[in-house]
Parts: sequence; structure tokens; C-alpha cells
Amino acid sequence: MELTALAGNQRLKEQLSQQQTGRGLAHAYLISGPQGSGRHTLARLLCQAMVCTAPQGDRPCGHCAPCKKVLGGIHPDVTTLAGSGEGKSITVDQIRSLRADAYVRPNEGERKVYILEGAGQMNASAQNAMLKLLEEGPAYAAFLLLAENGSGLLQTVRSRCEELSLSPLSVGECRSYLRARFPQKSEGEIERAALDCQGILGRAVEALGETDPALEARRELVGRLAQVMEMGEELDVLEAVMALEKGAKEDLPRVLDALEEELIGRLGQARQGKRLFRGVELVRRLRSAARLNVNAGQLAGWLCAGLFLEETEGGISSGDK
Repeated sequence: MELTALAGNQRLKEQLSQQQTGRGLAHAYLISGPQGSGRHTLARLLCQAMVCTAPQGDRPCGHCAPCKKVLGGIHPDVTTLAGSGEGKSITVDQIRSLRADAYVRPNEGERKVYILEGAGQMNASAQNAMLKLLEEGPAYAAFLLLAENGSGLLQTVRSRCEELSLSPLSVGECRSYLRARFPQKSEGEIERAALDCQGILGRAVEALGETDPALEARRELVGRLAQVMEMGEELDVLEAVMALEKGAKEDLPRVLDALEEELIGRLGQARQGKRLFRGVELVRRLRSAARLNVNAGQLAGWLCAGLFLEETEGGISSGDK
């Protein structure tokens, strides 16, 4: 199976290649990993492989008409389903409509493929409707459930899917990919992006490709947060962390990653070493919470309170986790 477009993840690639040459690709996959880890790249490759007209071992070829249509987002047998608005999850009515469509035979190829964005955020009713489709759907229908964390799905749904968990890349893998994609960037810029992304390649690509004002705004926010966490009073910290509520929700884990790095970097010359250690531990916990769909307001409250409440280890009690 041709999966070179997906960086790293060699074990996962071998798993899929063995499936394709053996029993064939599964009818349902749960593709999990943080934003920027390659979920959409892998989903596209699987869609192409399922509709490709090349010999089985060469799929996806990337050159046939079906592969090109998938790449262009115009293949009639590939459908992407997402929530109806920003921050909204897929509803049970959407799943019911999907189910009705699934029983209509493919327009061009042998299979119909459905990509479900944010599958881990579906409520129980939508997931149970999806479960029925996974169990009883037509053999030609395939489903790709995309989620940052597969634990948000019911175990009954997960058990009907082949799980593909994307892994962070090594610094060397990130560096090699970025050099090829951004030949115009300096070696210093490539190295900094490869180190800062923590193995999540999409973050490095965005950092190298985004506008300078956006990048500078994020750096300024992280620097301000680190400064008040090290030396500020409780009111200073509260005012600074309220800025987290103004940013995009999907950007929050990245800000927390950068904040942890900044705090660790300050430890060597810190006047408030104990406080910074507590801040690092707190941010690590908040990163996990951010990926479990906790809102920025809650994180801001935890960050402010946790830094000044020594009686609660790390600032988050067991009831808050």
C-alpha cells in the first residue's frame, strides 16, 4: 500500500499494507491523534485506496481519475460529515441521513466511503445510531471516524472499528519532511520548527507557513503567561489567563505546549523555582484536559487557582479531573 504521503508511523503503515494484501482493508477505521498529527492525510489515503483502479498492491496510485477526484474533494462516492456549526458535533439526525445514503449503491466505484469529523464528540444517541450502521451496513460502505482521542467513543463503537492511532514523529523525521516541503526556509527556522512541534508535524507546517503576526501573537501570549506565572500576583495571573478564552479552541493545546516549554526554560534562572515547578505540572494536566474538550474558561480558572492553592497537588483536585 502506497502511504509515503503520511510522514512517520512506520508500524501503522506496515499494518495497513499487510491488511490490503491479506484480508483487505476493513470496513471501519477509528483514526485518532492530536490536531496536526496526520489524521486527514491518512483518511485521504484510505479513501483513495478504496476507490483506486490500480492493481491492488499499488493502491492508492495517486494518478488514476478516482484518486485525483478524492484529492480534489469531488469524488461522488466519498462523503465528509461534520457538525453543523463551529464547536457542534454530528447529530443523530445526520447519522440517520448518512445511513439512508449508505444504502444507495456507489456512483462510480466499488465502495462508498464516509469520513466523520470529530467522531469522539458525538453524543450517545448519535453513536448508537452509528453503531447500528457499523453492524448492519452494506458491505460496500466504509467509515472513517476521526477523533483527537478515541476514548470519547462508546466501547461498542470502538470494537467495530480497526483502530489507527497516529504517533508523534521524531525530530529527525520532522526535520527531513520540513526541509523537503520548505526549501526556502533557513536551517535555523527548520530546526526550531522541528523541535517546537513536539512530533506533531502539522504544528511545524503551520508555524513555518503562517503569517508572522499570528505567530508573534501566540509567542507574546505564551511569554506573558509565563511571566505572570513566575512572578505575578493572583490578580495578574487571572487577567493574563483570561486571554485563553479569546483564542481559537483548537489552538489551546498548542498554546499550553508552548507554555510548558517556556516555563521549563525559565527554571534554570528562576527566583520562584517551587512555583514554576508547580506551574509546569499544572500545565501538563491542563494539556490533557484541553484535549478532552474542556473549555478555555474552565482551564483559565484551574490555572489561576492551581498556582496559588498549595494544599491541592498540582492545583487540580481529583474531582476536577
